[in-house]
Amino acid sequence: MSRTAAPFSSHRPPVDRVLPGIGLMLVFCMVAPLIDVASKMAVQTVSAGTVTLARFMVQACLMAPIVLVLRLPARINARVARLTLLRALAAIGSTFCFIAAVRVMPIADALAIAFVSPFILLLMGRFLLKEQVGPRRVAASAVAFFGAVLVIQPSYARFGTTAILPVGTAACFALYMLVTRHLSREQHPVTMQLHTALAASLLCLPLLAFGTATDVGPFYFVLPQGGVWMACLSVGVAATVSHLAITYALSLAPSSTLAPLNYLEIVTATLFGFLFFGDFPGGMTWTGIAVIVASGLYVIHRERVVARSAVRPAPNSSNLREH
Repeated sequence: MSRTAAPFSSHRPPVDRVLPGIGLMLVFCMVAPLIDVASKMAVQTVSAGTVTLARFMVQACLMAPIVLVLRLPARINARVARLTLLRALAAIGSTFCFIAAVRVMPIADALAIAFVSPFILLLMGRFLLKEQVGPRRVAASAVAFFGAVLVIQPSYARFGTTAILPVGTAACFALYMLVTRHLSREQHPVTMQLHTALAASLLCLPLLAFGTATDVGPFYFVLPQGGVWMACLSVGVAATVSHLAITYALSLAPSSTLAPLNYLEIVTATLFGFLFFGDFPGGMTWTGIAVIVASGLYVIHRERVVARSAVRPAPNSSNLREH
């Protein structure tokens, strides 16, 4: 499970760097839903906790040689270690909730609900960090939650409380991005992904041990067999590829340019859900998706307006005299 909610930047890279950034963002939108497809296949046989562990273990194994090839520093101080543990816990919560949801829910429905994470992040910044958030963006967040309710309502009637799990995904992912904002100032993004995957793998082990000992189904460790191995491996591979794609996309193009493209993930998720599982959103779900996307695009527009006003030079004394 990988959703984006990166902070906006006001810099303007050259066009020849923006286009590759857009291309990598499109790669993310194509690959990220494959995490959900592979997870949905695997979780029919093994527990959501098992798939979550597999995702982070595979990601750690794939990221380690990349860090070595790039010769990135691997040492971290105590503060970064604490933030990495918090980021890993948030990643576990986000991944587990989504995998548990798609075990029975259509991928597009679960993803649409999880797409309220940027709005939760906005509200976290406002009420936890006292960041300045205008009333228009707060109103857009409220509208987005209304859109999520439109998606949850028919899903709740069919799947019960499972339909609320993607909200847990959204909340955990918002915390994940909040911590990422702080870590990104002190750590290379590729190294950050490796450390988070390693920490999440280690944290999953006692959770699964407890779940297995107490016979708690979602956390009960089940050794994958046959084709389930391939599905679990695919979850980790797709997660690694999509994370690298979006990491380098954000290094080439401003997030304000890339953020609207993120909603294409709903299109590819719907397509894959239909092709692999025969799932297709109903009328109420599409209405909710439209409300969430429209609210998201409005927030992106407001972010651009704020970014432009922040870099606009203040009037000098001569201008003041002329007026």
